[in-house]
Amino acid sequence: MTLRLGIPKGSLQDATVQLFARAGYNIYVNPRSYFPAIDDPEIECMLIRAQEMARYVADGVLDAGLTGLDWVAEQAEANGRGPVVPVADLVYAKQSYGKVRWVLAVPEESAVRSVRDLDGATIATELVNVTRSWFARQGVRVSVEFSWGATEVKPPMLADAIVEATETGSTLRANRLRIVDTVIESNTQLIANPAAMDDTWKRARLENLALLLRAAIEAHGRVGLMLNVERAALDTILGLLPALRRPTVSPLADERWVAVNTILEEKTARDLIPRLKAAGGQGIVEYPLNKIVL
Repeated sequence: MTLRLGIPKGSLQDATVQLFARAGYNIYVNPRSYFPAIDDPEIECMLIRAQEMARYVADGVLDAGLTGLDWVAEQAEANGRGPVVPVADLVYAKQSYGKVRWVLAVPEESAVRSVRDLDGATIATELVNVTRSWFARQGVRVSVEFSWGATEVKPPMLADAIVEATETGSTLRANRLRIVDTVIESNTQLIANPAAMDDTWKRARLENLALLLRAAIEAHGRVGLMLNVERAALDTILGLLPALRRPTVSPLADERWVAVNTILEEKTARDLIPRLKAAGGQGIVEYPLNKIVL
C-alpha cells in the first residue's frame, strides 16, 4: 500500500522540500519529471500546482497534499467538488515561516480609502471565488476578473484594484500599490481526502507525517545548548536561560557539578553564551535542532 502525496509545484516547492528534509524525508526533484523520488517506499509524490491541489485531493486522485488555506477556501467556494480534511496547519511560506495575506490593493494615487469606495469597480485576482464572496459579505458590488499573472501591473488601466498575495508587501510597494484591506490570511496546510482518513493505515501515515513536519517547523530558528556548572552557580545560570519549558538539570559524576540542557532562539545564543561563561558555565556546546516534538 502507498500514500499518494501532492507536493506543491512553484513558489512553495523549494520550501516544502527543505521542510521535508528537516522532518527526515529526502525528496529528490527531477526538473524533467512531475514525480519526485522520496526515500520512503510507502509514499508516492507528485508535483501539482498549489492552486489545483485541493481539487485533486477532493477528487481522490491524491490521498493528501500540501497547499495554502487560500486555495482550500477557493476550492470550497467552487461548485461540484467534495470536501477535503485538514490534517495539519503548517505555518511556512516561500520566503519565511509566517502567514501570507491576500490583500486588496489600489494605486498609491487612487482616491479609494475603503472597500466601499470600490462599488461598481473591476477587481483582478487569481483568487476569484474567495474574492467574490468577500466583497459580497461587505455588501459591495464589483466585477471580479481572473488574472493569469503579473496582477500588480493591472491597475489602473486594466482593473481598478487587485487582490494579491503578499508576505512582506515589498512587491506591491515596488509597483506603487497601496494596501486597502486584507481579504484572507493563509498558511500552508496538509490536507487529505476523506476516504484516505477513513483508511486506518493511511490515516496513521498522515498523522505521523504531520507530527514530524510540525516538529521541524517548531525547531526552525532554535538551537540546543548544554553546559556544565557548579551547583553553587546554578541559580545564576538558570536566571540567564530562556527555555522552551524548563531547562533539564542532570547530576554529573562529580557531585559538585551538574549538566544543564535547554532550547533557545538561535538569535539569542551569541549574546547569551559569553554571559553564561562569565557566570561560571563550562563546556558550553551549541547544537542545531531538526525537530522539536511538543
